[in-house]
Amino acid sequence: MKAATTVEDLVEQLAEVGRLAVERGLVLASGGNLSGRLPGSPEYVVTGAGTWLDRLTPNDFTTMNLAGEILGGAERPSSEWKLHQRTYQVRPDVNAVIHLHPQHAVLVDAMGHRIRLITLDHAYYVKSVGTVPYFPNGSDELADGAAKQALEHNCVILSHHGCSALGEDVGMAFRRAMNLEEAAVATYRCIVAGDTTTSFPAESFAALHHA
Repeated sequence: MKAATTVEDLVEQLAEVGRLAVERGLVLASGGNLSGRLPGSPEYVVTGAGTWLDRLTPNDFTTMNLAGEILGGAERPSSEWKLHQRTYQVRPDVNAVIHLHPQHAVLVDAMGHRIRLITLDHAYYVKSVGTVPYFPNGSDELADGAAKQALEHNCVILSHHGCSALGEDVGMAFRRAMNLEEAAVATYRCIVAGDTTTSFPAESFAALHHA
């Protein structure tokens, strides 16, 4: 998935990600929300309230600016629009925010375990995982907490809720979301097997991110 060069491309990519996310069990029904912007743009598109991610059309997106003003498109943006807005405000390099409800990532966090990065892809794409305590969806506390974690992490667990995966484009954000959940599944299997230590080798991790 190449970086979008037009808003139309952006919407088409987000719709495709929505379909794939539901197909892969990363979110159900009208849960989750997606957003994206063109590099350097002060505006972004975000899925509208109540939309099902596997049925998105161009009319299901709201265009907003970083001040939180609605500029066009669907009349009611997702109740989580602040989650996207605050992240874009603190991360000018981020052009896509994928918010899903991956079962294992949420479960492992709720059980009090950290998600372990085990494979090369986990270590490279996820790199690190931030966490935000439970706050009601759509709240300022949730949005601000996620933005604070986004200063250090591209994958953020929203406890008892879901995750946010960030990227310089839609494809990278979704790649990170998929790898986060795969890492969580691997972690869960380790826990069930009684393993408490397996993870990507520390020395290889350091070399990977300082190459």
